[in-house]
Amino acid sequence: MSNSLSGSSSAGGGDNEELQETLIEVHKKIYPRAVSGWFASWRVLLIFITQLLYYGTPWLSWNGRQAVLFDLTARKFYIYGMVFWPQDFIYLTVLLLISAFSLFLFTAVAGRLWCGYACPQTVYTEIFLWIERKIEGDAIARKRLDQAPLSIRKFGLKFSKHAIWIALALWTGFTLVGYFVPIHELSSALWQSAIGPWETFWILFYALATYGNAGWLREQVCKYMCPYARFQGVMFDRDTLVITYDEKRGEPRGSRGKNVDYKAKGLGDCIDCNICVQVCPTGIDIRDGQQYECIGCAACIDGCNQVMDKMGYARGLIRYATLNSVNENFGWREMIKRVFRPRVLLYTIILWSIIIATGITLWNRNPIKVDVIRDRGSMSREVEGGLIENVYRLHVMNTQEKSQRFVVHVTGLDGMKIVGLPQSLNIDSATSKTIAMNVRVDPSNAAKGTTRIEFQIIAVDEEGHERPDEFSIHEKATFFYR
Repeated sequence: MSNSLSGSSSAGGGDNEELQETLIEVHKKIYPRAVSGWFASWRVLLIFITQLLYYGTPWLSWNGRQAVLFDLTARKFYIYGMVFWPQDFIYLTVLLLISAFSLFLFTAVAGRLWCGYACPQTVYTEIFLWIERKIEGDAIARKRLDQAPLSIRKFGLKFSKHAIWIALALWTGFTLVGYFVPIHELSSALWQSAIGPWETFWILFYALATYGNAGWLREQVCKYMCPYARFQGVMFDRDTLVITYDEKRGEPRGSRGKNVDYKAKGLGDCIDCNICVQVCPTGIDIRDGQQYECIGCAACIDGCNQVMDKMGYARGLIRYATLNSVNENFGWREMIKRVFRPRVLLYTIILWSIIIATGITLWNRNPIKVDVIRDRGSMSREVEGGLIENVYRLHVMNTQEKSQRFVVHVTGLDGMKIVGLPQSLNIDSATSKTIAMNVRVDPSNAAKGTTRIEFQIIAVDEEGHERPDEFSIHEKATFFYR
């Protein structure tokens, strides 16, 4: 029993040590060095493009209104020339499907491209780090500043940095709310200090999230909070392009001078400079193998290539490659051939099928949506002339940015006619209208019980000529006679 207690105590001590190491790692601040290179340039370009779209899109106008506006109050969603209603929820589902399959495809081909280049957490962390570098200096200067005692200089630098961070975070929150509230109205209300409580709450909430995640938590979000890092492994295989360290070429590692014959000493190409660790935003050592903390930003590739250039060695000690190609010494063509394997082709086919089908559906989308509902409060009644009458409500939605004129016909029984409607109806752009209409028929032409009838809504031009080529909608209903 004593042995078992001793073993249990020893195991518990090991768990406590692991927990303490984890907590120390969480509280350890990382000071990533700035790096330049091909992949860094791509990151900067994508940051510029994504932020130009994010901050600029709400200010674009289209037909006298905001080009992209998700008006929750009016339950209308404007995306350039298209207007979506809650009934178009299927398109949101399709958008999510496209996003999911795109993520699956890119991850199967080249790992965490989303995380490394376009994820908002990565993008805003890079922006906040750039501001920090401009104010406080490079990695060594920032570390020394944090370790130095408080002084007027340190306070001034820290205050300036956080003031710019907070301003950027507030502008980010303001822009997000501007997608749901017309941004010109929102800016006017903000200028006049008349902004509403909900708008204020969401601006501050998103600003706090941006400031906290990009300014303080940074890599902790990617390592401990983001679920994608945990399940990405199921989408990887040994033919996925990932950032790899060529262990066969690099080991055994060791420092040396530029003109030293390192091969005679039995050394590999890695000079153990740790530049790959110093530039990594999550602080990992890619030489330890594949790790879930790697976000695929390729900063280590740029840093290592710079060192290889200085030493006169070939680039690519750290590079995008597949695990199979590194282990089996595949050439570039063989590696790419294996990258485009059946799973990748299947994802591509499914993704493009959904995109093409959605595009065709949107192109052929009828600008008018119609619902016909029979008034159940009055099943049927006899009116003047002995005719039998049913009452219906016609609910029409115009999803286009121009007004529409139409006429309504009804078929299904001989002599059936509509009473109470003008010769043609008009519905303004991006609006809906409910119209009551009475349908009458001679009892000699109607059978007892219910009969299937059909309403036809047809577009007409200014002169009243029918234009079924523009739109012609058929809606079924029932006529009741007792």
